[in-house]
Amino acid sequence: MIRIELYADVVCAWAYIGKRRVEAALREWDGGEAEVVWRPFRIDPMAPAEAQPLAEVLQDPLVDAALQQCAPGLSAAENRLRVSEIAAAEGLGPGWGARWRASSHDAHRLISLAYDAGGAVLQDAVAEGVLRAHFVEGRDISLAATLEEVAAATGFADGGRLLSEGGAEQAVREMLLRGKAIGVTTSPTLVVAGQALVGAQAPGAIAEFLAGAAGAGARELPAEVERFRQAEALLDKGDPLGCLTLVRPLAEAHGGDPNVRLLTARAYFHSAQLNRARALLEALVADAPDDAYARLMLGRTLERQGLADEAAPHLRVAGAMVPSYGKSS
Repeated sequence: MIRIELYADVVCAWAYIGKRRVEAALREWDGGEAEVVWRPFRIDPMAPAEAQPLAEVLQDPLVDAALQQCAPGLSAAENRLRVSEIAAAEGLGPGWGARWRASSHDAHRLISLAYDAGGAVLQDAVAEGVLRAHFVEGRDISLAATLEEVAAATGFADGGRLLSEGGAEQAVREMLLRGKAIGVTTSPTLVVAGQALVGAQAPGAIAEFLAGAAGAGARELPAEVERFRQAEALLDKGDPLGCLTLVRPLAEAHGGDPNVRLLTARAYFHSAQLNRARALLEALVADAPDDAYARLMLGRTLERQGLADEAAPHLRVAGAMVPSYGKSS
């Protein structure tokens, strides 16, 4: 079975259009079974907890100017008309148009919970219900009552209760970080076997992408290796706190693994949690005195703490073992 990860925001019109196009592509798909799994993305992470009438928001010149960047050459109003016509051509309606600037965080939680409860089929039904509520029915999907009604109507009877209990809060935050780690920057983005297709492409282009990704035969990594690599990628992208979020379960389960400990120490260092970084690095150096990189990081940590005399021996040893470390210090 091919797994299609659909990174999308339920307040993104192109996500709904893209959903229809993926469905059309899969109707013609002859490459075996396929499972579409919804993953969260936020196009408006600053949306307030209490939704705002969209008509009022769009009167703000700054918002209108920002929206024009989505379709160069068109005014925001012209672009909204264009999108509504494309949506109608995909059979979305009758009626089209969001009425609220709403936070999608809880909607993503509900969609994640639906997958845990009933797999891709239930998740797809809940995602469809949320999208329809926002774009066709003009409802406020940031409201718990709206999401509870969507859940009940799509056969997810426990959805409202699980939301009220805080379900999938951590899961959604982690999945947003995982998307960032693998380079997802827009909604929708399809990810299959490590390959990505950006935007609501035509069904033919989606089918071609699926065939190519399925034929590539990328080996699926163990979950813990994938998590480690994504945590490392976040650190490389300048997000040490995100790195710590993803690496924390590994540290809890494999606290003695030197690679996990070193990555955690690096994230502490780059997030200015120097005492925590120092404690981990001192333990690493004690366990492996010939680990040049751990010594280098310990020396730099001590330097940042204003302990130059204590840092110097570690930096000298690191530079002796790896000459380039001596130059970088």
